[in-house]
Amino acid sequence: MKKHSGMRPHDIVILLKIAAKGNSPWLMKDLSIELGISASEITESLNRSAIAGLIARDKKRLMKMAILDFLEHGLRYVYPQQPGARVRGLPTAHSAPPLNEEIVSENPYVWPYEEGMVRGESIEPLHPKVPEACMRDPKFYELLALCDALRVGRAREKNMAMMELRKRIC
Repeated sequence: MKKHSGMRPHDIVILLKIAAKGNSPWLMKDLSIELGISASEITESLNRSAIAGLIARDKKRLMKMAILDFLEHGLRYVYPQQPGARVRGLPTAHSAPPLNEEIVSENPYVWPYEEGMVRGESIEPLHPKVPEACMRDPKFYELLALCDALRVGRAREKNMAMMELRKRIC
């Protein structure tokens, strides 16, 4: 068996893209195209996730409870983030769907993205291609925005984000 050299931020992106597909079949090459991540990196990522117990050994079935556990208890520690300078971008965390329907804030958080229409405090996405990929997949966008709420939110936002993630992933 291959040695596990630690998870990388885009491993979470790939797992959430698979989760966004629900029961629809997918191929690694499709993930590569949709995410803008090389096919070899998709393969390596799925290997790391299988070793970590986040996806089954066949690399087709997500270990949903393990993913939710990692997101809830580990994401903010492994991939912490502090809001940065005000930039134009794509809303994330509590500023994006679905949390933006419940939480009103005058200080939006955004992923820096030149085609974005909102100015706000910048949050570095888990992978540079995230904003582009999210523009093409609303379900995926919601999952990643909820993860950012876990990374930068207060207790209320984190609790709401976990409730929404459980609904969407399980």
